[in-house]
Amino acid sequence: MTPEERKALVAAYKERKTVAGVFAVLCTATGEAWVGQSRHIDTEQNGLWFTLRQSSSPFRSLQAAWNAHAEADFRFEQLDRLPEDASPLARDMELKARATRWTARLGARPL
Repeated sequence: MTPEERKALVAAYKERKTVAGVFAVLCTATGEAWVGQSRHIDTEQNGLWFTLRQSSSPFRSLQAAWNAHAEADFRFEQLDRLPEDASPLARDMELKARATRWTARLGARPL
């Protein structure tokens, strides 16, 4: 890879649009659910699964369930996506509201 190609890839990465949204982690073995929000919904599962595999997740109940069951028993689902053009303040407020609604609807624990 030439330096020019690398610079072009880095620039494209920085300019990419990110989509905020609400997600759920579901344990099929127990029926438990956890709902969270993310400013980068498309990449959230990778980071979450990494911390769970390393036993370093800040979400204790989710980590305990992960340790008790197999990774195959967990599913990541995107529940809601916000429009890309939302302002940062509106985005954060809307994420909180939608996460609260989904938590109540699923009887889930918040992340």
